[in-house]
This record gives sequence, C-alpha cells and structure tokens, in this order.
Amino acid sequence: MPAQIAIEEEEEQQPLLHSTTTDGIEEEVVTSSLSNEPDALKRKLIGSNQRLLSLDVFRGLTVALMILVDDAGGAFPSINHTPWFGVTIADFVMPFFLFGVGVSISLVFKKASSKSLATKKVVLRTVKLFLLGLFLQGGYFHGRNNLAYGVDVAKIRWLGVLQRISIGYLLASITEIWLVRNVMVDSPTAFVQKYYIQWLGNTMLAEMIIATLLLSLYMCVLYGLYVPNWEFQSPSLTLSTNGPHTQIVHCGVRGSLEPPCNAVGYIDRYFLGEPHLYRRPVYRRTKECSVNSPDYGHLPPHSPEWCLAPFDPEGILSSLMAVLTCIVGLHFGLILLHHKGQMHRVVLWSMSSFALLFSGFVLQLLGIPFSKPLYTLSYMCITAGASGLFLTIIFYIVDVKHFRKPVVLLQWMGMNALIIYALAACDIFPAAVQGFYWRSPENNSVDGLESLLQSALRSSKWGTLVFVLLEILFWCLVGGFLHMKGIYIKL
Repeated sequence: MPAQIAIEEEEEQQPLLHSTTTDGIEEEVVTSSLSNEPDALKRKLIGSNQRLLSLDVFRGLTVALMILVDDAGGAFPSINHTPWFGVTIADFVMPFFLFGVGVSISLVFKKASSKSLATKKVVLRTVKLFLLGLFLQGGYFHGRNNLAYGVDVAKIRWLGVLQRISIGYLLASITEIWLVRNVMVDSPTAFVQKYYIQWLGNTMLAEMIIATLLLSLYMCVLYGLYVPNWEFQSPSLTLSTNGPHTQIVHCGVRGSLEPPCNAVGYIDRYFLGEPHLYRRPVYRRTKECSVNSPDYGHLPPHSPEWCLAPFDPEGILSSLMAVLTCIVGLHFGLILLHHKGQMHRVVLWSMSSFALLFSGFVLQLLGIPFSKPLYTLSYMCITAGASGLFLTIIFYIVDVKHFRKPVVLLQWMGMNALIIYALAACDIFPAAVQGFYWRSPENNSVDGLESLLQSALRSSKWGTLVFVLLEILFWCLVGGFLHMKGIYIKL
C-alpha cells in the first residue's frame, strides 16, 4: 500500500526570495501572507526561517499510518483495507498522500517565472517518480518474508502507489501552471477571479476544465462501458491439475461495481494486460473468496471463479479519479497562500472539509458506495474531506497554537517521507537486515524481535502491534537523524 512522496522536496531547497534559508516552501507561505505588511515586519518574519510544520507533521502521520496498516493489518484485519465496499483506517492512507502532494504543489508553483520551464521540471520529476515506483513496486523486490529478487518483465506490474501519485502530481501541477490567470491577489474577489477554475472544479459547482472533465470521464466509463465475458490464467489448486488453467468470468453487463465485472478492471485488462496486474487483490478477503473474511484465507466451497483473478488497486481509470484528491489539496494550499489570518484559514478549510464529508455521505446514500479499489466519487469526497479536516486540526495545534514538541517525531518522519517509504514500506531495509541470519533464514533479528515480543505479551496480535509501533518509532528517529544532518531526499 501507500506511501508518501517527496516530489516537493527539491523545491523545499529553493527559497522564494533567494535568501540563505533552505525552507523554500514555508517561506512562500510567510511572504505571500505578508504582502501588504510593513517591510520591517516582513524582514523580521522571513528571517525567522519559519516552516509550515503542520504539513511536515501531516506527511509524517500519513507515513506512520501506512506502516501501521501495512505491517499490523494482518494481525488486525479491521484496520486493513476493506475487502471491497466500505472504508477502514487503511483506506485513508492513499488519499492523504495525494492531498498532501496537492497542497505542496500550490506552494511550489506560486511564482513560476516560466511556464514552459516549470512544465519541463514537472514532466521530468513525474518520469523519475514513475520509474522509482516501477522499480520498487513492479515486482523486483519480493517483500520481507521472501528474500528473492528480480522480476519477469512479461509479468511486471506497471502501476502502483508511486505511479498513481506521479499521475496526480503531473495533472495537478499542469492545472496550477497553465490554468491560473495572472491576476494580483489582494482581495477575496481577486482570489476567486484568479483561481476560479480550480475553485469551481474542486467544489464541483460547475463544468470546469480539469476536475469536471476527469469526473465526467470516470463516471461515464464506470457506469456506461459494457464489460464482456473475460478469461484469465488461474493457478492450479489441486494435485490433479498441473500448471495454470483458463478460467472464464461471465459478465455481459454495464455499470456493475462488483469485483468481477466493473469497468475499472476491464480497462486495466484491456490496456495493461492481465499478466501485469496486481496478483493479490483485496477482494480475496471477501466472504465469497475467503473462509477467514475479512482476512485472507482458503477459498470457500463453490467460490466464484473470479476469486483468483488479478486486479490492480491503482489502475488507470481509478487513478484519473484520484487526481481530484490532488486538486482538492491544491485548493487548500491556495487558501493557505492568499488568506492572511490563521483563523480565517482554519474556518475556510473546515468549511471545505465538512462540505466534502457531507457530500460523500449523501452520495453513499444515493447509491454510490465507498470503494477504494474503484476510487468511487463518494470515496473521493469522504477521504478528501477527512484529509482536509486532519490538516486543519494539525495546523491549528502546530502552527496556530504552537504545540510542537508532542509531534516532533512525526515532523521528522515527514521531512524525509520518500526515503522512509522506500526503505520501510517497500521492505528494502527489513529484507537487507534479514539477509543476515543464523543458520536458517527464519533466525534473523527482525523476525526474532517480533517473536520475542509475541512471547513476552503471550499474544501474537499484540506482540505484532508493539513491534510495529517500535518500527514506527525507529523510522521517526531515522528521520530526525537525517534532519539534523541536513539530508533531504529529492527527485
């Protein structure tokens, strides 16, 4: 699952006023909100080298949540991803990442001196991030419990978490660079005039360029595309059958949101190919496909044929819908830049967040269910609203009331989210540590510590939870060490 990106890390090293500080993004926030203040006050506050700490804490919280649900979700299925419909804690992680990227984009491209140059940088960074995701999530690394490496390129997984975020970053950045009018923002009216495309698109009040086109395309394809019968190569589950065999899934429908016959899966099978999709989709934990539902388990008697079919949770069509979460984050960032009062920002953010949450619940009541694998409209609204609400709360605590010491660990983690994601969530560090073992691969320090905690607590579930919490603490301290050394990973 998910993971935070540091697309914006490079820009954090580029101050808006070219001063000696390295806090480029945060300095943009300070200077833009003081455009009408006396010069002496500007110099005083700019020189204080303030950071938008709440954004760092928000990133850190997201990474910590990702590690928690990834590594403890097996022991506590209730916090793991929902098997298909509904939302759990894990289902908020990906939208949190996308939302944070959108907020950063608004800060980074506030004053793009050259649109073509800015676009070139965005495209280059998008390619780098996509290729990094392909390397980390395409199948080359096999995970903590499988120390093998390498991938058959005929079965490489083309899409994943980082690839989805690269798509969101690209489209949201292009929106900010090319669809913003060059109007001086000195009043609420001017703010709406300059950003009316994103303002209307994010709140879905009119047919505007990016958000409305993406939403319309998604809804038309999801509910209007005819999904025919299809087949896939299923692994053999019996000794009497050698090798994979062909399974046929019977569909012939339009507008289905169920696992076997939805348009999201059909688009991915058609354009990407069945061998290049994720092989262990969440619907294997549904009651139809698992005797241990909502956890993974053996197939029940007379289970449907599609239970063993692949499905990519970060597919093409759902990724286009996920871009809207980035655009919502972009809208929140614009409010941060162009409204002076801290409480004014809090009020506007709260109004936007509750409006999205309300819209999500209304859409769910109207028949559009919450579904992360499909990234339905109701799911987008409720998760984007929750993202905004959490950022608002963190902003109020950290940047308004200045209660910073209790969240300093999350702040450290958020400052180097990309490297922590690559090392922790993609199992690079655990696999490297497990490479050293005593006589057999099972006798390694990672598994040994987890087993020790399980024995001490006399519970495999709670021992695993304590192990994961220690893991999160470890990565917080790693982030703090990198911060003290002035190391920030950038693309």
